[in-house]
Amino acid sequence: MSGAGDLQVVEFGLGSEVFAVPVTLVREILDYAQPSHLPKGPPHFVGLTDVRGQGVPTVDMRRRLGLPAVEPTLATRILILDVPLPDRVLTLGVVIDRVLSVTSFGRTDIEAAPDIGVRWDSRYITGVVRRDTAFVVIVDAARIFTAEDAIGIGSDSNHAGPDTDKRVSLQGGK
Repeated sequence: MSGAGDLQVVEFGLGSEVFAVPVTLVREILDYAQPSHLPKGPPHFVGLTDVRGQGVPTVDMRRRLGLPAVEPTLATRILILDVPLPDRVLTLGVVIDRVLSVTSFGRTDIEAAPDIGVRWDSRYITGVVRRDTAFVVIVDAARIFTAEDAIGIGSDSNHAGPDTDKRVSLQGGK
């Protein structure tokens, strides 16, 4: 059971590393299906994932963090995240190796992101939680998937008009 001050997260694995994102950002978790390829995106952009008729831009979390790419397995999943940006919500699919659990961390258990000793930019890390033999790295989704990424993987059809809910995604078929 989690307390009022706890942070509930979805823990996921990339190789031997364990990461987490706040559960409030996770709309759903999908079995892996090859995204539809779109040319000229950033290296970590893998294409569009169909989510009930909506084309959702999808990125490979391994590539985004500078980790080597691997072939998908039966455990590979796509997290559908709603990432808050300053002017809108970016709906994004994130390919991960596997989902480990949904758990809660006490706010006092979350340590500051280290400045050195990690393979990726510490600006992408909200904090770390110490486990028996390792750490869980809590990812700052709004920083790792920046506005520049949103522009790089979107198109003019992504910009919400005055009568929309400002979710950024690519509409399929219409």
